[in-house]
Amino acid sequence: MDDLARLADLHGIATTYQPAAEVTVEVPRSTAAAVLGLLGVRTDTPEDVREELARARADAGARLLPPVLVGWSGEPPPAALAALPPGTRVLLEPEAEEGAASAAPRTWETGPAGALPAGLPLGVHRITAALPDGRSAAATLILAPDRAPAAPGRGHGLLVQLYSLLSARSWGMGDLGDLAALARWAAETHGADFVQVNPLHAAVPGTPTDPSPYRPSSRRFPDPVHLRIEDVPEYADCPDREALAELAARGAELSREVLEKGALIDRDAVWALKRRALELLYAVPRTPQRAAAYARFCAEQGQALDEHAAWCASAAGETPHERGDFHRWLVWLTDAQLTAVQRAAKDAGMAVGIVHDLAVGVHPDGSDSLTGPFHARHVSVGAPPDAFNARGQDWGLPPWRPDRLAASGYAPFRALLRGVFRYAGALRIDHVMGLFRLWWIPEGTSAAEGTYVSYDGEAMLAVLVLEAHRAGALVIGEDLGTVEPGVRQALARRGVLGTSVLWFERDWAGAGEPLDAAAWRADCLATATTHDLPPTAAKLAGAHVDLRDRLGLLTRPVEDERAEDAADTAEWLEVLDRLGLETKGEEAAVRALYAFLLRTPARLVGVWLPDAVGDRRPQNLPGTWDQYPNWRLPVADAAGRPLTLERLTASPRANALLSAVREGGGTRTAPPGARAV
Repeated sequence: MDDLARLADLHGIATTYQPAAEVTVEVPRSTAAAVLGLLGVRTDTPEDVREELARARADAGARLLPPVLVGWSGEPPPAALAALPPGTRVLLEPEAEEGAASAAPRTWETGPAGALPAGLPLGVHRITAALPDGRSAAATLILAPDRAPAAPGRGHGLLVQLYSLLSARSWGMGDLGDLAALARWAAETHGADFVQVNPLHAAVPGTPTDPSPYRPSSRRFPDPVHLRIEDVPEYADCPDREALAELAARGAELSREVLEKGALIDRDAVWALKRRALELLYAVPRTPQRAAAYARFCAEQGQALDEHAAWCASAAGETPHERGDFHRWLVWLTDAQLTAVQRAAKDAGMAVGIVHDLAVGVHPDGSDSLTGPFHARHVSVGAPPDAFNARGQDWGLPPWRPDRLAASGYAPFRALLRGVFRYAGALRIDHVMGLFRLWWIPEGTSAAEGTYVSYDGEAMLAVLVLEAHRAGALVIGEDLGTVEPGVRQALARRGVLGTSVLWFERDWAGAGEPLDAAAWRADCLATATTHDLPPTAAKLAGAHVDLRDRLGLLTRPVEDERAEDAADTAEWLEVLDRLGLETKGEEAAVRALYAFLLRTPARLVGVWLPDAVGDRRPQNLPGTWDQYPNWRLPVADAAGRPLTLERLTASPRANALLSAVREGGGTRTAPPGARAV
């Protein structure tokens, strides 16, 4: 290992990686040098590298404590704290809980075991250690419960992209009123325990706006485009009734164009109408109670909300000083409706409620990346080459700097989680492996020439478990794809559920056959498909192969793709057949696949809502941009006809599938071998 590699290693930058157990790939030296430079480390000359290496080693040798220590309830103290010599005096300044007075500092003297004293509060605290020889050190101490909250028994629910779910009251795309209605129906009619939605983070303004919910302006604050305008309390007192009625009529026309005329969902057109309506409602005087509630919210959210609101105003071409309050008010309204949706879901009987989705990153020109020092510049994250994408993937999202996160005691991550957990029964973490490492791609470099940069996974996980505990919410990690050894075990140990998708669950350590139901892991959300995969009806028919062929996305002959995909599907149908599950006909086969999921020990089983009505169109087709209408399609039936929420909830097909799921997969069975070919 040369000096550059040693320097990279000290900063958590990989110089090799293993896409497979038997394969090691070297990272280009230019990539390692570029990433070091992004972290402020000079590598222009060999002398620079030597000086930086000597400085890094000296700093590490002189450091008595790392920047962040992690302690878990009921477990031994952090190793670095336990290693301090006996007689070290430790001062702990507890984190102030929201709405409570600061707790008194605690002091103790370390003994031979270096144990933490009993009764220390959970939280993120500041500690200072004074050694007997006069030296001192300070660090952040994260004290977390040993596990995140557990799922309340076996549960099932729905997965849906909210924008795709239009009701008779929608203004061109699904809104929070529609989400509440879906949750009530799913709970009261089918005993559902949760509804999982796409990220509802704030988008980057512009025309056209990036429609992807996974490339937001801010993950900390929600997007007001999801507001149900008529549910804003000031709506009833607005004197401009005629103007509001006209805007509502135009919103209804947007819905008709989508539902009846084949138009795509137009987020920009929806927001233009809602923005005008909200301007009218903003001018309505608030009641004293509403004014006080708004003032409390602004005070609680503090500078972060002020900065986000100022950014929103500037991005819209407005003066932040004059218009910042309008954008703060929009966040408050959206937060209130999101909270109301979760309350409605729980009141309807859901054990979990709404499962919100935390995107892996933010837009490089968005609020989060431009209003703070925590995101790296001139670099994006993605994925290295693999069997499905030989060129790798560049997601266009700037990563958090691990050094600045640690120096802040993970303050931005804590604030982000607290913001989303305010209204979540559970949180899905997109690409949860990113808590441990991310694939960095320096500007001007191809995705295949990136490298992994490590984060303090234990500290990130401790913050996540701590905030989930405070919120009483579950955590689900999307852990599909390449996962570093030990990561799934670390997540499971801390109560973070994984994600298991039926088509990927095979005995990869053996002959690669479909994994028996009993062999599936229990600590997961199990589902048949996701927003990035074909709906189940399309998979059964092979329609997704034809779609990718029409769009020129295949890298080998279509006949080979069809044959391989058909063989994959046939293997799974044979499994269902051996279990005696009826698979004759598309609807029966879909029900049988979900019945199989219910035979696994998975804690949660999720039904992709388009599967319930036979929709064959994926919501997102990876590898496309303008070739396919990603994130702009309404839920449709098997014939491709868009469905309103009202028609969906009345659909015999949807009700048959969800009733079967509620009954534990009680689909009609047939003798083994009776499946039609």
